[in-house]
Amino acid sequence: MIVGTAGHIDHGKTTLVHALTGVDTDRLPEEKARGISIELGYAYLDVPGHDQRLGFIDVPGHEKLVHTMLAGASGIDFALLLVAADDGVMPQTREHLAVLSLLSLTHGAVALTKVDRAEPGRVAALTDEVRSLLAGTGLDAAPIVPVSATTGEGVASLRELLFDAARRLPPRHVHGLAPRLAVDRAFTLDGVGTVVTGTLHAGEIAVGDELVLAGRSARVRSLHAQNRVVERAQAGQRCAVALAGIAKDEAPRGAWLTAPHVALTTDRFDAELRLWPGEEKPLRSGARVHLHLGAQSVMASVAVLDAEAIEPGGSARVQLVCHGGVGAWRGDRLVLRDAGATRTVAGGLVLDPFAPARYRRTPERLDELAACALPTPTRRRERLLSLLTGGLDLARFAQAEGLAEPMHGWALGDAASAALTQRLLATLADFHARQPDELGPDAARLRRLVAPRMAEALWRQVLADLRATGRVAVRGAFVHLPEHGVQLSATEQRIAQKVAPRLAAAGAEGAWARDLAKDCAEPEPLMRATLARLAQQGELHQVVKDLYLDHATATSLAATVRRLAGEHGHVAAAAFRDATGLGRKRAIQILEHFDRVGLLRRVGDEHRLRADSTLFTPEAG
Repeated sequence: MIVGTAGHIDHGKTTLVHALTGVDTDRLPEEKARGISIELGYAYLDVPGHDQRLGFIDVPGHEKLVHTMLAGASGIDFALLLVAADDGVMPQTREHLAVLSLLSLTHGAVALTKVDRAEPGRVAALTDEVRSLLAGTGLDAAPIVPVSATTGEGVASLRELLFDAARRLPPRHVHGLAPRLAVDRAFTLDGVGTVVTGTLHAGEIAVGDELVLAGRSARVRSLHAQNRVVERAQAGQRCAVALAGIAKDEAPRGAWLTAPHVALTTDRFDAELRLWPGEEKPLRSGARVHLHLGAQSVMASVAVLDAEAIEPGGSARVQLVCHGGVGAWRGDRLVLRDAGATRTVAGGLVLDPFAPARYRRTPERLDELAACALPTPTRRRERLLSLLTGGLDLARFAQAEGLAEPMHGWALGDAASAALTQRLLATLADFHARQPDELGPDAARLRRLVAPRMAEALWRQVLADLRATGRVAVRGAFVHLPEHGVQLSATEQRIAQKVAPRLAAAGAEGAWARDLAKDCAEPEPLMRATLARLAQQGELHQVVKDLYLDHATATSLAATVRRLAGEHGHVAAAAFRDATGLGRKRAIQILEHFDRVGLLRRVGDEHRLRADSTLFTPEAG
């Protein structure tokens, strides 16, 4: 169990920790000289009769050092709030209590310190004042223990209270989550190298693990947990991790040591936020704040998503736009201080580290955030699958959750899959009705018509599944309904054999249906019908009515288009004309045909290549 001390400066935090553990947590010369804690200090105490060790984080009380206090507070299990009997409740007492409450801490106690200096009756009066102060916080039922580190009064009782809390505290969830350690210190030891310390928020770390810190790979060389040499550490423990492959200056405070597949940095995320009841004004969109998450601090701007503002004591969902990258995983606790860093204003819970910049307030998006707030990864995944018509990226889901096992691919919920299939089949039927002489749209064009925001990988998976079950047919890059583009009759096959060499000879100029009918000595209506059927099957391409190119010629022209687009960023009619030797009219007709089928798109006088189109490529066949 990690115990975090909190309270106003000079209320005896370090002295009490020393009395409880025998360890002086003031370790810096400057701290010794000034008599106050500047950095986080640590001490440990074994729990009798129990395979557990208490870790104490002694945090600074000075107002200017609250950011350091926050770096330690996010990893604690049990809050020990100190109030000196001679001073009483002071400004940092209130702010530290706000931090603990906004971090949703419900396990804790209050130590009334320096009771040996108190006047008769003072302890009872202060106990009532503190009990009133705790009302409405997560620590409102916390025991209040009078102690004196100088005389020893109450120290044994407080120590036993901590032991009892450690025995009853449910263990942190370890299984199923990847390791994540928030770095609050880094230093170098002779013969060891770089060492980082911090609280392990989730999962387990073992000697030999390959992890990631601030974008760099690092191997765990050796490991201390709760101040003991161990081979493996688990969530909830204070750890010192010796790392190979990384220098001290590459491990800043606030960085996260994580498993590679869950490492992430985001500059915007969505969260559930609660405004401290003591605030005088509502929190509105556009407010600038100091964000504290893990051991990191960064400036951020608030966008309230589902209300005009957050009233004091109220909650709402927000998007935090950070002025720098942060590590944030679903379920992580955060605290906000005002722009001037003078007071703690709000606390909350990360809902989605991959927040969108657009459509962030739509009802659909708010439903997704409600799903992100459900209590277990399984329930969150099931609900998101039922909501996301564009599918769920499983790798990103596992990353946001910090799951131990990587996930791959995409998933689509049953209802979303059924709706998508219905929409896709209806779109193909409509396409065939409007353009019966074409085989069908290519896969990229069909995605733009049916599901433009769906990831290409999931779209390919959907098409493959529909093809496997016979719902659609795919020929080259083109998708069509199975009943569209049926086999040629014997007469049509005979005519196709006649026109093939003539179309090849015509090249990029193409051949007209009436000329082919005359050259092949076939009735013009039969020739038109056969050419339409060949175009329907993807063997020919109708540039304008009754003018056809064979597939090899169209593929060659498409290659020229891609080359020109690569050289100039677009395809101009004049450049295409010069590259092909065609007349201006025919060049424009062919470019407009490529616009229609989805190889190009018209932007003003320019034709621009669609990056997602596989038309007329070897991949398309």
